[in-house]
Amino acid sequence: MTQRDSEDEEDDFPEWEDRIKTNVAGEVRRRRKERGWSAQDLADQCEQLGHPIPRNVIANMESGRRANLPLVDVLVLAAALRTYPVCLIFPVGYVDRTQELPFQDLVPTWDALRRFTGEENVYGRDAGLVPDFERHSSLVRTALAALEEEERARFTAKTATSRAQQEEAERRRSKYADHVISAKYNLRYLRRDLRDEGATPPDLPPALGDVDPPEPDIDTTPDERL
Repeated sequence: MTQRDSEDEEDDFPEWEDRIKTNVAGEVRRRRKERGWSAQDLADQCEQLGHPIPRNVIANMESGRRANLPLVDVLVLAAALRTYPVCLIFPVGYVDRTQELPFQDLVPTWDALRRFTGEENVYGRDAGLVPDFERHSSLVRTALAALEEEERARFTAKTATSRAQQEEAERRRSKYADHVISAKYNLRYLRRDLRDEGATPPDLPPALGDVDPPEPDIDTTPDERL
């Protein structure tokens, strides 16, 4: 990190802030022109999304005359331009190096983006439940893929023209059935842990609707449930 005198700190903060705004403005302008849109066209798209950003505000932002850049505007501009907000803040491939925080040296924009999204672990930073949700998504994909393979093997076993083919298909069906059971087991306990944390687990696809244990019947007495 570059050492700076305290007298320079007041000037350095706007430099970082201006750099971020310049990143967004330049990428908005580039993507707008790539689509052949005028500033008014982009303003119309923002209005259709429910958050109007007038043409003159967009023009002032792109020219560097706009004093501030609210986060809500970045979200809507990204949606209007069919991209992600992080791609406006850290335009990988179009801005080689950028500044993540005040008083820090320039870093590769790709590195800054990966730390912003949490793809790159940073010592001392808490990722919250993001790793758990990523694991949940991975288990769902694994379970659905195994279910598909199990069904394919079941069909192959039914339509096999020889005993050897049928037995091989049954072995494959059994293998993928075990994969399904394992993924569902891990999903169930991960979802339980998320609820214990006070969080709401992601929705499950219909094919995995049996992962969560059934809700107890509140109209049934404890003796009747035994």
